[in-house]
Amino acid sequence: MSTLPKNSDRVPDSAIVSATRIRATLRSDILTGKLRPGTKVNIDDLAERYETSHIPIREALIGLVSEGLVKREERRGFFVTAFTAEMLEELVKTRCWLEERALTESIANRTVEWEENLVLALHWLSRTNRYIDAERQQLNPGWEERHKQFHQVLISACGSSLLLRYCQEIRDRVDSYRFITESANPAPFEARPDEHRLIADAALAGDTRTAVELLLKHYRQTLEIITSTFAASGRDRAEAMKGDA
Repeated sequence: MSTLPKNSDRVPDSAIVSATRIRATLRSDILTGKLRPGTKVNIDDLAERYETSHIPIREALIGLVSEGLVKREERRGFFVTAFTAEMLEELVKTRCWLEERALTESIANRTVEWEENLVLALHWLSRTNRYIDAERQQLNPGWEERHKQFHQVLISACGSSLLLRYCQEIRDRVDSYRFITESANPAPFEARPDEHRLIADAALAGDTRTAVELLLKHYRQTLEIITSTFAASGRDRAEAMKGDA
């Protein structure tokens, strides 16, 4: 005969709520580069910062492990997943596969409401400064939000909530690479034309082939910028080490 678990065996509802809140905060900090790739996560420090116990912290971290944002190593603890060129290439390749289908379906299913939302998203993106300061030293969180909204609206009529969720998860991870890269070297990103307007114009015209080609080109160019920046920074570190030798 089965018995109900004792209250002492259950995770308190307050801990579940706290874990959800902490997971969202940690996720944001990882994706925006506040927690650097490869950094070890100190549970004691996080518990103190959030004024909570270890239970919700661990629950949050385990959830982030399932997203691939945190890595758990036996006897060593939790680490923010390190960035690699190979992982970025896989993420972008998968993003292209998924969003090619999502955009194709969205254009096929387009409605007046979708067109209006896309025009509005493009308008607000174009009206928002990409950087907070004139020296381009600090990215504008408002632009990041508008940018994310544009890409979400673009594929929002695909007819599949699961597809949209997968696209969003991969988009967030790719954006974390871009965010850190652009924070260090904004020049290659500034030099690009207004690709978002070209993509939107083709989608609104019902030109699926052009819209998809422009979208995938947009993603692949971002991949090239990030990987070349990573390679350059690696060469710079190697030269610095030679100089110190």
